[in-house]
Amino acid sequence: MLFIVHCLDRAGALPVRMEHYQAHREYLATLDSRPVEIVMSGPLVSDDGETMIGSFFLVAATGREAVEAFNQADPFHHAGIWESVRIHAFSKRVG
Repeated sequence: MLFIVHCLDRAGALPVRMEHYQAHREYLATLDSRPVEIVMSGPLVSDDGETMIGSFFLVAATGREAVEAFNQADPFHHAGIWESVRIHAFSKRVG
């Protein structure tokens, strides 16, 4: 089943995001042995096209609980970077 994870950073979080960016990337690189497969991911950016303001993931998982565990284990979550996290099941129609 596919899920989207839409995370928005709290105000002023960019310096903390950058401090934990390498740990976040390393975490995502070690998901081979986990029950969540990343289909697509990347930072959300402001209208300037560069300033990171959040994170987006499209993942395949057996259920919402696995996606929640994936998100809660992320170093960005532990650092308190995200102000809001929304997880939704996703039904691919085109593409």
